[in-house]
Amino acid sequence: MIRYTVGDCVLGQVLIAATDRGVCALSFGSDADGMDAWLPEEFPGAELVRDDAALAEWLDRVRAILDGSDAEIPLDSQGTAFQHRVWAALRTIPRGETRTYRDVAAALGVPGSVRAVARACATNPVSLIVPCHRVVGSDGSLRGYRWGVERKRDLLAWEAGKNPARLPAKC
Repeated sequence: MIRYTVGDCVLGQVLIAATDRGVCALSFGSDADGMDAWLPEEFPGAELVRDDAALAEWLDRVRAILDGSDAEIPLDSQGTAFQHRVWAALRTIPRGETRTYRDVAAALGVPGSVRAVARACATNPVSLIVPCHRVVGSDGSLRGYRWGVERKRDLLAWEAGKNPARLPAKC
């Protein structure tokens, strides 16, 4: 069974889906309507149950991460061994900083795997908890983000404290 909730955050709406072991998906959106529509495709055959009360604490922890806390959230994300290595490396990037895909590949000891690192970032199911938005192109340019490059730019500015009076426009 996968439980999920949708709630407000500084980025708009956030959906958190979790098994008994931890968060398996985290997604952002502009409004709550239809945010859960992709869950059956993402988790075919799973029993999906909306359970706001059971996930309230994890929702609070996600909000705390957005506010700069190092709140711990257990994860149950599915991926290959390499993807999990990349995701672990992403979690070491400090708030307000970025690394290039090349930097991440080199840190993993596989400098020729830049494209594989980029793919692992693109398939990260628990964005924000695993901060794939902190990875940029070798020239410092913002490359793809599931919710758009503009949102990635706003989120990076928010984390760096460069624009604390204006929250990201949308998710």
